[in-house]
Amino acid sequence: MIEEKAKAAKIIEEAQADRAKALVMRIKVYSPYKTYFEDDAYSISAVNATGPFDILPHHHNFMTLLGPCELVIRTSPKADGHEQRIRISGGLMHVKVDKVTVFLDI
Repeated sequence: MIEEKAKAAKIIEEAQADRAKALVMRIKVYSPYKTYFEDDAYSISAVNATGPFDILPHHHNFMTLLGPCELVIRTSPKADGHEQRIRISGGLMHVKVDKVTVFLDI
């Protein structure tokens, strides 16, 4: 009985870890001379010609020109201050299969 509970707890723990991994995407923000961010994150917010928008895991393939704004990259699933802000004058964002690439100074 104790072994069964331990096995069940381990299965639940593994499932939670898999779910947490599935809810992140790889984000890279760089220019020809500098990499500003390259890591896993839960979301990225920016502004294009139609206004502000967010990209979350499992977003459809997407490409847009970015206007002057502050990119907000959230590295924690909770709104507890784990975010990085990068002020940009414009750029190009490409989203494909949970990979977000932002090209600056192009």
